[in-house]
Amino acid sequence: MAASTKAVQPNVVQPVEAPKPGARASFTRMDQSTRDEWYTIGRATVDIQANVAERMLHMLRSFDDLYVGFRVSQLHHALQTATMARRANASDEVVLAALCHDVGKYVSIANHAAIAAEMLRPYVSDDTYRIVLTHQDFQGRHYFEHFGKSSSLRDKHRSEPWFSLAERFTDEWDQAAFDPSYPVLPLEEFAPLVRQAFARYPMNF
Repeated sequence: MAASTKAVQPNVVQPVEAPKPGARASFTRMDQSTRDEWYTIGRATVDIQANVAERMLHMLRSFDDLYVGFRVSQLHHALQTATMARRANASDEVVLAALCHDVGKYVSIANHAAIAAEMLRPYVSDDTYRIVLTHQDFQGRHYFEHFGKSSSLRDKHRSEPWFSLAERFTDEWDQAAFDPSYPVLPLEEFAPLVRQAFARYPMNF
């Protein structure tokens, strides 16, 4: 029998109709879901992405009356750190990190660096993510001895390509940003940067 000469057609992903506003999936188990339903979920997820920036700004505003023993509020500290970074001609990404590096305190002070770093991770470079993630290790040089901890934790990161920027981030801006008389830029000055950074969803649908 002669071999068939019919060409094998490649699998073609057919476009799906755009979901209607407010549409919802009907599955009760993910293993019973359909492509159309995930497209509905994906579009809805992308549509609310702008809310992420507004939530970040809301969390920062809520720090206006959070002092936790410091001389300045956590909002002032965030604004001073970001203002100092901007006036030192840091990149927009680093200024964003300076503004948001402590935003994890909205959830938990004990592990706020890790929380803030993960919130920023989809929107910044790996170097910037690492700087936020480890900023307490770098800050430790200035106060860990008071708690009986090593003040040289930053040294374990010395071989990293972002080490010098992390030192500058901490020593020139973060640890020095507790001055109530420092003329900080208002949060609204940084709002466009926050909205631009979080405007995109970090996955494509």
